[in-house]
Amino acid sequence: MSTTQSPIDREKLRDLAVAVATEAGEFAAKGQEGITVLDTKSSPTDVVTEMDRNTEELIRDRLLAVRPDDAVLGEEGGGVEGTSGVRWVVDPIDGTVNYLYGAPDWGVAIAAEVDGVTVASAVAVPVRRQIFEAVLGGGARLDGRALHAPEAVPLDQALVSTGFGYEAPRRIHQARVLTQVIGHIRDIRRGGAASVEITGLAMGRCNAYYERGLNLWDWAAPGLVATEAGVRLGGPHGGPPTEDLVIAARPGLYEDLDALLAPLGADTDG
Repeated sequence: MSTTQSPIDREKLRDLAVAVATEAGEFAAKGQEGITVLDTKSSPTDVVTEMDRNTEELIRDRLLAVRPDDAVLGEEGGGVEGTSGVRWVVDPIDGTVNYLYGAPDWGVAIAAEVDGVTVASAVAVPVRRQIFEAVLGGGARLDGRALHAPEAVPLDQALVSTGFGYEAPRRIHQARVLTQVIGHIRDIRRGGAASVEITGLAMGRCNAYYERGLNLWDWAAPGLVATEAGVRLGGPHGGPPTEDLVIAARPGLYEDLDALLAPLGADTDG
């Protein structure tokens, strides 16, 4: 009897991610008014709402209803073990503070990993009515249309997006780094949701992005969208993205931004 497993269909994983992210985004959007803070995570400013946990539960239920043997790693609910070789990496509401304040820039991010490699993903930005999707080696799309990031610009013409951690000492050091960066670029933006910022690179809303302190669920889904649209996603000193630092930009600009950040200790807390 053969023990060979059937190949995993990446496009089916993508389609499932799109369907679930769309439903979860609609669910979360309906609950944005009248939400309450349920708890805090790393600090008093790192909030969790009841809708974070309810949305993650919906996502987990929908994914496992279709693929019951898969694993799930969610920001709010920890992990579910699986046996299929597929793991879903989920951020139910990325940009919770934006969500809490009624701002539009928050997203639902769902990525599918096979053997630790992200092969399919979807990011819903419900208030903007946008659905980003990608398949490894199959390109990225926005609302069903092919997505290609604009060409790189020189560093001094780059609009750069970033974010800040929740712990005060880290935020203070990140502000110091920013004061050294801002004189070398066109301008800076701080949107408050990594999924929206990284997918924004793919559609030209900014030219580059960097941030310390992100987790896998923050960059897995939007990172595949960005890379399939032509963006380079990595970490400090040309390495892979890590919690220490995530950098994203078109090749050419990426290397210049990495070189600018390296001596500033952007991947440290000072």
